[in-house]
Amino acid sequence: MAADPCCCLKIPLRFPLTNITALSIMSIELIIKVKTMKLTTKSEYSILALIYIARHEQRGFIKIEEICSACDISKKYLELLFSILRQNRLIKTKRGTSGGYKLAKPASKITVAEIIRLMDGALAPTESVSKYFHADTPLAKEKKIIAVFKEIRDYVADRLEHLSLADLV
Repeated sequence: MAADPCCCLKIPLRFPLTNITALSIMSIELIIKVKTMKLTTKSEYSILALIYIARHEQRGFIKIEEICSACDISKKYLELLFSILRQNRLIKTKRGTSGGYKLAKPASKITVAEIIRLMDGALAPTESVSKYFHADTPLAKEKKIIAVFKEIRDYVADRLEHLSLADLV
């Protein structure tokens, strides 16, 4: 995988559309357009690197060069990501010849939602429905579309909050 800043991991959304019968055709068209969520390379590469570390956690600390090679991530970029992950206590570091990186807590306790929120911010399709990064947007006055976006937010958040690194190993 090249270090392309436009590279996106697409996660298909599958949620029941039973509660939207009263919505307008325009709202339904918006749901169809919001069928995928796009992540930045910060989230993608963080998830890839953490999965790699989780898969090899029995080996203890893992060298950054090994992770870079296995995940096809530049060392400089991964160092930047690991700095953020370390500051937020998702990984531990050790210096020296036997040093490297390892998870700071069990893989089962690190969720994909936690990683994405750390690297990209809100999981919600618009900030006006975000629980943790709320801000008013032009859509805020349109209650029907806000209801749809809340449904999408709830599904995505629930799915990713219940998906741990251990589930992906």
